[in-house]
Amino acid sequence: MPQKTGSQDHYFAKHPKSKLELGVIRTNLRGRTFEFLTASGVFSKKRLDLGTRLLIESMILPDEGRVLDIGCGYGAVGIAAAVFNPNLHVVLVDVNERAVWLARENIEINSAINAEVKRGHLYEPVRGLSFSCVFSNPPVSAGMETVKAIIAGASEHMLHKALLQMVVKSKVGGKRLQMIFKETFGNVAILARKSGYRVLVAQKE
Repeated sequence: MPQKTGSQDHYFAKHPKSKLELGVIRTNLRGRTFEFLTASGVFSKKRLDLGTRLLIESMILPDEGRVLDIGCGYGAVGIAAAVFNPNLHVVLVDVNERAVWLARENIEINSAINAEVKRGHLYEPVRGLSFSCVFSNPPVSAGMETVKAIIAGASEHMLHKALLQMVVKSKVGGKRLQMIFKETFGNVAILARKSGYRVLVAQKE
């Protein structure tokens, strides 16, 4: 979820300042059709970005349990996970109030009844909860410290053998983040590569 510069919105802001302009994305993911309401002030409002698509197409889902989409934007990753496996309970979190509103609308649109959205900074809304899997398309342009906080915080909220799966641009911190994964979890693998993105995965031992 990169930020914009200049007079435009920063997607990792609590209150987007841009005038609300709505849009709709219809797309096929893993053989299923999804429809997402989007808006100005959130990341990739005109199309599902390639990184998010790669994460959704390659993500490993547990058979059951609680799953977290951290920095959910309008909700594509978490909603897809909820639709693909109705046995999961998916929690979506974002600091951006417009993103949270959109994600809630998109849960209804896609009948993802096993998903819910919480608003707040990183892991604050899920304090005390543990997850079988954590997904993130992180706000790299908000700063590497924010991305590192997502990785470190994930470890604190993951059950034994849980997976962290994160999509990153290969040329924008990809190798550095791979090292941070290894330092944090003691292991890391590249789950998928395509179109200049890679999906990193690590397991909590």
